[in-house]
Amino acid sequence: MPSPQLYIIDYLLHGDPRSFIIRLEKIDNAEAWHWASCDAGIGIIPKFGREKIRKVSRPMAERYGITDVSWRLSGSKPSQAIGDTSVTG
Repeated sequence: MPSPQLYIIDYLLHGDPRSFIIRLEKIDNAEAWHWASCDAGIGIIPKFGREKIRKVSRPMAERYGITDVSWRLSGSKPSQAIGDTSVTG
């Protein structure tokens, strides 16, 4: 079982840059879009780790003004982003 790591998620909310750090075992573009939505106040953060919630998709997040979501491992430079905003998530 992988141990949780720190990731930095960068995004734009109505054109304003936002960034935050999150601890997750794994991340992909879909997870990054969902957690960016949570940070922006749109998505629901589960109360318990195993609670099943409906995740916010990229199209839904874009309707609320979230764009350019990217993510990277904490400690890496922004130009070394692992996530690619051109990939649908």
